[in-house]
Order: sequence, then C-alpha cells, then structure tokens
Amino acid sequence: MFRFDEKLKVYLYRDPVDFRYGMNSLSILVEQGMHLNPMDSSLYIFGNRRRDRIKIIGWDGSGFWLLIKRLEASRFIWPDKKTEVVTMTTDLLHALLDGDDITSIQRHPRREYLRVS
Repeated sequence: MFRFDEKLKVYLYRDPVDFRYGMNSLSILVEQGMHLNPMDSSLYIFGNRRRDRIKIIGWDGSGFWLLIKRLEASRFIWPDKKTEVVTMTTDLLHALLDGDDITSIQRHPRREYLRVS
C-alpha cells in the first residue's frame, strides 16, 4: 500500500495524455517518454488536455495502483517549467490534489548547521 510520506518520489508529466490510457500504457509512457523506471517506489502524475482530471500510477512491489481525480468545476494548475518531467515533493502533490497553485508556492530555504554556537 502507498504511503504519501516525504521519502516518496513524485514525478509529473507536463504534456497532456489521452485519458483512455490505462496502467499498461501509462507505465510504458513512464519508461519510454519519461526515461524512468515505472516499477520503482515512485508516483507518476498525468493530466488531460483540459486539466480537470489527473491520473497517478505507482508500483507497490506486487502490482500497479491507478488513482484518478476529476474536478467538477475547476482545473488543476500545471507548472510551466520547460522540462518534460517535473520532480515534486509529496507536499506539492498534496497541494496539487487540494487545488492549490503549485507554481506560486514558495518554501523557506532549508538550513543545515553543524553546531549551535
């Protein structure tokens, strides 16, 4: 079973996909279009042309999961990065699923210190 913890890798495919695609077609797209391994412990997000639906596939070690969300009145806001594949955190995934504009979310920079004094 999937746990959306902070260690989970999440990849978003920027181009719209045909939503008749099922698990097999999407996993082939991950492998050939995104050049990633669909059978690792990551989630792969795809959207339709109108951006009112998303599909998420992931491998849990024994089979693929396919999650689908359809918005009734609004649209998902997709990032405008030039790359075909966008790497996301699980926090951004939750924000995307909640309908937030993930392109405008800014986090505080992470600070790493060797000592206190």
